[in-house]
Formats: sequence, C-alpha cells, structure tokens
Amino acid sequence: NGIRNDVIEALRELSIPNLRWPGGCFADEYHWQDGLGPAKKRPTMINTHWGGVTENNHFGTHEFMELCELLGCEPYICGNVGSGTVQEMSQWVEYLNSDNISPMTELRKQNGRDSAWNVKYFGVGNENWGCGGLMTAEYYAGEYRRYSCYCRNYGDKKLFKIACGPNTEDYHWTEVLMREAGRFMDGLSLHYYSVPRAGDWRDKGPATGFHEEEWFTTIRNAMKMDELVTRHSAIMDKYDPERKVALIVDEWGTWYNVEPGTNPGFLYQQNTLRDALVAAIHLNIFNKHCERVKMTNIAQTVNVLQAMLLTEGEKIIKTPTWHVFRMFKVHHDAKLIPCTVESPLYKYGMEKFPAITASCSQSEDGSVNISLSNSDPANTHAVSIELPMDKQQKVISGEILTAATLDAHNSFESPDTLIPEEFTGAKLDGNTVECVLPEHSVVVLKLV
Repeated sequence: NGIRNDVIEALRELSIPNLRWPGGCFADEYHWQDGLGPAKKRPTMINTHWGGVTENNHFGTHEFMELCELLGCEPYICGNVGSGTVQEMSQWVEYLNSDNISPMTELRKQNGRDSAWNVKYFGVGNENWGCGGLMTAEYYAGEYRRYSCYCRNYGDKKLFKIACGPNTEDYHWTEVLMREAGRFMDGLSLHYYSVPRAGDWRDKGPATGFHEEEWFTTIRNAMKMDELVTRHSAIMDKYDPERKVALIVDEWGTWYNVEPGTNPGFLYQQNTLRDALVAAIHLNIFNKHCERVKMTNIAQTVNVLQAMLLTEGEKIIKTPTWHVFRMFKVHHDAKLIPCTVESPLYKYGMEKFPAITASCSQSEDGSVNISLSNSDPANTHAVSIELPMDKQQKVISGEILTAATLDAHNSFESPDTLIPEEFTGAKLDGNTVECVLPEHSVVVLKLV
C-alpha cells in the first residue's frame, strides 16, 4: 500500500513500542484534514522548515495509522498549536477516537475506516518555545490548558496528553508548565540533541572523518542528558511528588552537518560507531530514570539525523544505531535492577567524564540483562558487577558492537561493516560478573 516492506520488516525487528508523527517543527504547520481522501486530490503545501519543498500530503492520518498497525506499535500524534486552532485539534481527536454518531465519525467512515483507532498518546504542540510559535512559558501554559481541555476522551479510552516541555536546560519553562498546567497533563516533553560543536549550529561538524576531539565533545554532550533529566525531574517532583506526570524525551540524538551534495533541509547524515555509543549512553540513562521517564523517541526513523535506517532507491541499510536498539531489546518489559557504576575517567585535554555507562534489568523469565558502553577510544576497562544474592544465574553470553575506527559505518556498498558479534570477554563467578570492555564499544550481557 505504498509503504516500503523492507522498512516495515527492519522496524518490526526492533519491536518499537510507539512512533511519533508528524514531527517535529512540521507538526505546527500541519493541518490534518489536508491529508484525507484520494491522494491525488489532496491539497499541497510548502514545507518551510525542511527544504522548502512541496509537500503533497500523500502520507496522512490513515497512512500513519496503517503504518503503526503494520509495526504493532502505539501511535503518538503531535497536534498543531502554533498555526492551528482549538477546533482543528479537537476534531482530529474526535476523528481518531470517536465511535459516536458525529460529523467527524462520518467523515472517517467515508475515508474507509469504520471503527475508531483509540489513539492513546497525543502531543499538544511541539517546540512552542521555538518553531512552534516563539511562545513564552507563561503564554504556552495558558494555551496548553485551553487546547488540552478540548482534547476529549471517547468511550473508556483515556487520552494521554503530552505538553510541550523545555528546550534543553530551560528550567524556567518546566517550572511554569508544572505550576500552571501540571494537573492537566499526563506527560511533559524534553528535547535535547548531542552536537559536536554545540555553540555553532551553522557548522556542527561532519558525521564521518572526524577527529577524537569531536568524538569526545559529542559523547560528553550526550552524557549531559543525565543532568538534564535529573534537574527537570527535580522540578517536576516539587509539583508532582507522586510522579503521575511522565517526562517524555521525544526528540534526542546526534545532529551533524548534512552529507555533501544533499539538500540541507533534509538533514541526511551518515551514522557511525560514535552514534552507536551515543544511543547506548542515552538508553542506559533513560533506564536509570524509568520512574519519571516513561517514553523516549529518537529523532528520526529513516534518512534523517540519527536514523535507524538509510535508504537509496531500492537499497536499505541498518545503521549502528539500529543495531544498538536491537541489542537493547532485552530491557523491554523488564524490571530495573538499580546499579551504580564506579567508572574510570575518559580524559581529553583538560576535560574528563566517566568512560562507562551501564544498565541492568531482569526479564519475566528470570534472566538478567546488563548493557554497557565504553566511550574511551584508546583503553580497555575491566568491569566487576556484583549481583544481588537472590540471583541464581549460571550461564553468561553476550554481544559486542565495535570497530577498528571511530567513524566506522555501514554503506550501501558494504552494509555489514559494523554489526554486532559474539562477546566472550565476560565470566560469571558466583554472583559476580567480571568482564573487560574493549575500547569504544557497546556490550550487552545476558545471564540465565
């Protein structure tokens, strides 16, 4: 039905829990009724944010919902606050979720869908502090209350409403939103990108061919996510001590200069071992904060920023980031086992940060999963992990993702240059796991 089967197959392998659409800055220019009806009759628009190209709206609500059904994942819709209206958003929710006799229900049926989709996750605007309207926190808090009021529940399905949260370390935004609107939301978003040259968005650094300095700064900036989540969570705790409001990190990942010869507005970049480390570090951080962080969404899925997949004509490659997500699937639906890491430091020049991150969980079948990253590009590090005495695992196995060079990546000519391999550098002695982490590597251990 116009959706690539190879993309579907690759994303199914990740068992992704949810998918966010239609963005991104585009969300606050998107008028959902333009994406209904026969594709050839849909109105066009100019995508002023990304490339200035004509958007023909051939991929709309029905296509997105079909994609989510094919993937077996929850849809996460992001509504238009910046250039939309309360009525427009209210009607979209009704179109998606109502089985009552109503104009929106009848319109949906005319377009080929009889029953409601019962969408759960709904974002009330995107980056309204920036591309979504240049709003102040105080103004958006009022707008959120007004818009969300008309995002109704239909039947016994409760909408999970997600407010636009802060840009990086804008703690004032979090304070105002939680104080003025926290009781009306289910989630608050957070956006943060890891950029090698964070002070210059015109020249963020190349995706490949970089030097150790840019490896270091990218990963140092990725490690900042722990501080951001900790500090924003502390503000949320003040107004929501029972932690009913989720922190939703629905845009994160790396951002580099686009590949030479590509449209700058399309944000197409290659994906290397560096991105694999950034992904592993983030996922370990998110696991650590799972009491508050309930959903995260890397940006993006195909051919944009730190993508899962890259395509060229009929060809497709799975990026190093895709492989990390596949390796970390062992944590899905598992229970966190809190762990503290006393890590050696990775030093470059006058700066330093912990070389190792880790996360540990127990699956329903009793197996224990340990994910580790070593961002030190030159040194192996020995790791000793003590398991609680009630753990009775006997067998250990593992996978590793690493390469000889820091910018190793998969290409359409060599799609398997960087793929996981068996890891045999760990042993289990009673309740203690001993392993040596190779330099610049991601390792996932499974104990059964």
